[in-house]
Amino acid sequence: MDPPIFYSKQEFIETDTGNKVSRRATIAGPQNIILGGKTIISSGAIIRGDLRRTGAGHAVVISLGRYCVVGEGAVMRPPYKTYRGNFNYYPMKIGDHVHIGAGSVVEAATIGSHVEIGKNCVIGKFAIIKDCARVADGTIVPPNTVIPALALFAGSPGRFVEDLPESTQEIVETQTKRYYTRFQPLDRDR
Repeated sequence: MDPPIFYSKQEFIETDTGNKVSRRATIAGPQNIILGGKTIISSGAIIRGDLRRTGAGHAVVISLGRYCVVGEGAVMRPPYKTYRGNFNYYPMKIGDHVHIGAGSVVEAATIGSHVEIGKNCVIGKFAIIKDCARVADGTIVPPNTVIPALALFAGSPGRFVEDLPESTQEIVETQTKRYYTRFQPLDRDR
């Protein structure tokens, strides 16, 4: 059994659906962000839900699935482009069981489920990462890249390295659930 990962109960806010969000994380435009439940947002992480198309009403800018982990200092911001002279942001959708490593910057359009993004990666604008893919530490994925399912990408620029085993889905799901279970408050009785 893996040892618990302790955190200070004062530092994290726990929601009704089991999300644990660090008070030291920057969540801009929270009304435009959806967390699926049992997601951990680490300290220093920046999620930019305030970057959205102009216009009336609320728009979901970033949606994360269940059992996602956003590492320390990771930055998530929606992709943008200028189209016919108008500057626009586009929504970012992230599936279940996604681990985004510490210090990574993500501007992807879509990240599937059971995806691992290493530490200090840059995921370019409008990149699409399919289910069960893995991006190695320090990889720079160019804008508009499509990473196929069950593929390992590494390097700068990120390139296909090898196919991942069929068991990747079960492995990643087990890892994210175990991480969430191990993430325990240090000061339980207060």
